[in-house]
Amino acid sequence: MPAAAEDNALPARSGSRAWKKLKRNKSALFGFLLVAFFVGIAVLAPILPIADPAATSWSAIRKPPSELYWLGSDEIGRDILSRMIWGAQASLLAGVVSVLIAVVVGVPFGLLAGYFGGWTDQIISRITDALLATPFLILAIALAAFLGPSLTNAMIAIGLSATPIFIRLTRGQVLSVKTEDYVEGARAVGLSDVAIMSRYILPNVFAPVLVQATLTVATAIIAEASLSFLGLGQQPPDPSWGSMLNVAKNFMTQAPWMAWWPGAAIFLVVLGFNLLGDGLRDALDPRES
Repeated sequence: MPAAAEDNALPARSGSRAWKKLKRNKSALFGFLLVAFFVGIAVLAPILPIADPAATSWSAIRKPPSELYWLGSDEIGRDILSRMIWGAQASLLAGVVSVLIAVVVGVPFGLLAGYFGGWTDQIISRITDALLATPFLILAIALAAFLGPSLTNAMIAIGLSATPIFIRLTRGQVLSVKTEDYVEGARAVGLSDVAIMSRYILPNVFAPVLVQATLTVATAIIAEASLSFLGLGQQPPDPSWGSMLNVAKNFMTQAPWMAWWPGAAIFLVVLGFNLLGDGLRDALDPRES
């Protein structure tokens, strides 16, 4: 009983130590605040006192920032602030859902490849290598074009394109963990492969997968903006930062503010996720004091 109680306390102590290390990392906290800000405005978009993002006004075409239009208006008189806030929903949703797809698909395949080895590993690894040979964004564009232009299809395309990253990461972690003494002990007492993978291996590869997922969200947000810029993501009149940049490129001299804000938003949210991911990597690394 005392030994069991101490074993149960280990994850709590490890989590507490990681949290203390994360709090000391000023850049990680700044990244967390950036992410929290954008998540907050995306969640609160339906109740914020802002204009309809699809409402047009022919008397307010390409108006510069003012008291009425804080961030200016676009080519058909829509309020850019409103479209920025609602566009945050599309970008963050695409980033998170795409990474969830990649994790749900990639981690099990990486687990199987690393644990069983042999032909299982050969088949999964060769397919993964073939997918990694194609640049991430090119693969996402090809899949999105094949599936058809929509935000849902863009998320699926980005998620499937990011899957090989998690397969390779999980496989490498499993190859390291499965040789540990506690895994050999679990195998010696007759536990099944499923029990060993779920109880002993998967929890020990969670930390690097979490860090990679946080960093990949930033990549997925850029990919969604790129697909929307190309017309393969969020479709008009629904707002998206990428589609706003696509329109803004035609008015860079007449209305540069149309490009300023979505470009700045993409930069800041990607910076936030990258800083947060770096902080999590340092906090969850047992070698870091």
